[in-house]
Amino acid sequence: MTVTKEDVERVIRGPNDLEETISKQKKQIEFMQGKCKEAGTAILDLEAQKSTLKKEIDRLAEENENLRTMMKSNNEGK
Repeated sequence: MTVTKEDVERVIRGPNDLEETISKQKKQIEFMQGKCKEAGTAILDLEAQKSTLKKEIDRLAEENENLRTMMKSNNEGK
């Protein structure tokens, strides 16, 4: 097993080195910001889909009601 320069620095600095901790936290923040942006985009897409589907449901409900009315008036006319 060979000891690398990074291993030596890590032992000298220790695992609780503030610079290392800050660096890790910055990377984590950047990762989470990216994920939040992805989630925001997904939410906007889903809201657009919801709006489109709601309009389609309203249109179909109205069409269904019109067909029922037409069928009812046809049955009464016989």
